[in-house]
Amino acid sequence: MNKTLFGAVAALCLATSAAQAEAITVLVEGGGHSLQQAAADAFTKETGIEVNFVEVPYQGVFDKLTAEIASGTSNYDVATIDVVWNAAFASHVEDLSDLFTDAVKADIPPALLADATVGGKLIAMPAWANAEIVFYRKDLWEDPANQAAFKTQYGYDLVPPADWQQWRDMAKFFTKDGMFGTDVIGATSEEWMAEVLQAGSPGVILDDAGQVILDNQAHIDALVNYRAPLCEDKSAPDNALEINWGEAQNLFYQGQTAMMKFWAHAYKMTPEDSKIAGKVGVAPMIGGSAGVAGIPGPWYNVIPSTSEHKDAARQFIAFAIAHNALGIEAPLGLAATNSAYATYTDKPGYEHFGPLLATLSAPATKGRPINEHYQELVDEAVMPAFQGALECEDNVAELLHDAAATARDILGQ
Repeated sequence: MNKTLFGAVAALCLATSAAQAEAITVLVEGGGHSLQQAAADAFTKETGIEVNFVEVPYQGVFDKLTAEIASGTSNYDVATIDVVWNAAFASHVEDLSDLFTDAVKADIPPALLADATVGGKLIAMPAWANAEIVFYRKDLWEDPANQAAFKTQYGYDLVPPADWQQWRDMAKFFTKDGMFGTDVIGATSEEWMAEVLQAGSPGVILDDAGQVILDNQAHIDALVNYRAPLCEDKSAPDNALEINWGEAQNLFYQGQTAMMKFWAHAYKMTPEDSKIAGKVGVAPMIGGSAGVAGIPGPWYNVIPSTSEHKDAARQFIAFAIAHNALGIEAPLGLAATNSAYATYTDKPGYEHFGPLLATLSAPATKGRPINEHYQELVDEAVMPAFQGALECEDNVAELLHDAAATARDILGQ
């Protein structure tokens, strides 16, 4: 057989094989597509199963999957969903418990396993996870003059803050020369919720039995502490209610704050022309009486019950978690397994992975309530009390007492 004919036959065989190979479709939000593309390519190479992504905006994932379930159509074989939607979709997706071998369970931070469990079943496999950690200005912390002045004023060494008191002390110390020590985010409540766990609460908003605990002492203590840089110390900008993640990030990049608590992926996103480029240090999330704790931000792969290619979908999900480190080279640079993060921890440019893994794996770290009414609870009960407290006038305990009553009404407790 001549080379030309051999090539044509080979191409025909490949085309026939490709035509016969099964394909799956994955519904995903934009950033999540890039995190899973490398694993999808490797999966296709190994199995011959094509992986097609349907990329939509954040809310589009929820809306399209909801429409899929309502209509009984089967456009998607896998959906990558935000953890806050796990409860809403739990009865409409496949049980993936058999994919969680002992080895897989041992490689996933406990908080992520807990969030994957709904009704006693593991219905979702983590694809990647994030958490807030501490970002600080290395140049300021390492300056000998600052170190001497801080120790004289506070009686201990100037090191990355590890607890509530150190955070407040350092925020006050660096509020000078037109710069604030930190920020207080008032447009979303997750950062405060992390402090609720640090204060020893068994959960945020709800306990494991689903009972409202918004008015327990840990919620009160955490909110009093969270608003202190704004209301007492004046070490944060006074427009907290206008500050969301993006605004907090920009304040830090522009050199207007000395430190922030922020999602770990941002470590690699500092603009090259920023005033602080090359000057950013990172540490685990701060701790309270219960130690370090964060609120994870994981996304999960689920298989809709309407999928017509469930076996291939299961193969993809199993492959993706086994090769979870492949997503780290994507722009967001995130993974879900301990082993994936560990393979990069000592590499230059990935200094944030150690603090991230320490925060994700901390015993007090816990996810938001896996409850189908979660967003309603946040909108109707949590945010009014939280933002009311950031007005710096109302009694925190009273605000949370009223919020708890609203939450109990929503849940019929």
